[in-house]
Amino acid sequence: MLLDQVNKSNYKQDKVTERPLRSVLKAISWRVVGTIDTIVISWVLTGEMKTALAIGSVELVTKMLLYFGHERIWDRINYGRQ
Repeated sequence: MLLDQVNKSNYKQDKVTERPLRSVLKAISWRVVGTIDTIVISWVLTGEMKTALAIGSVELVTKMLLYFGHERIWDRINYGRQ
């Protein structure tokens, strides 16, 4: 029912695919937010800022790569596009 309403809505959809650079910039901005969150959670759980920063540093790189790949795969999927 909700999906039917979304499909029938009159909003304009962009048919242009995103360029890889846009995916990179989105990945970087999202990872900054996510990494700060991970560092804070790690610090609260461990009580050690050095450990929290180490966890956050590794997480920053691995999740940015995963996000980029995820975005590029979804860019090739036409589901939900008209």
